[in-house]
Amino acid sequence: MAGEAGFPAVRLDDDALDVTRRLAELHLPGLIVVDDENRPLTILPGSQVLRFLIPRYVQDDPALARVIDESHADRLRANLEGRRVADLLPAEKLPLPLADADDTALEIAALMARTRSPLVAVVEDGRLLGVVTSTGLLERLLAG
Repeated sequence: MAGEAGFPAVRLDDDALDVTRRLAELHLPGLIVVDDENRPLTILPGSQVLRFLIPRYVQDDPALARVIDESHADRLRANLEGRRVADLLPAEKLPLPLADADDTALEIAALMARTRSPLVAVVEDGRLLGVVTSTGLLERLLAG
């Protein structure tokens, strides 16, 4: 089973603001980060981008989120300016589930369930061929 066509992958040195905009515009749960030879390195989930954007004190005390006005929230975007994808990643890389190009939909579904990842990188000879998302896989599995 091949990955979803056209699913964007990003590199460590890509602009964080551009990548975050793409993530939001395409309504993706995350992105696969690849090296210069298109080998998957890790996953950048949207939740990790939020962890980077939201100040730690707000994460630690969610009641503060209620008292911060929307104009201040709009300024969070400035946290991404001049940053790279590498800056958004946690210190410990998130495990990236890998599937072979000939894996079945059920094999990939089992891998997603086991790893609790909304993305699986489909690779051949270590290089990224495509990506399967949980929503795309559910559509395929539930098609009647």
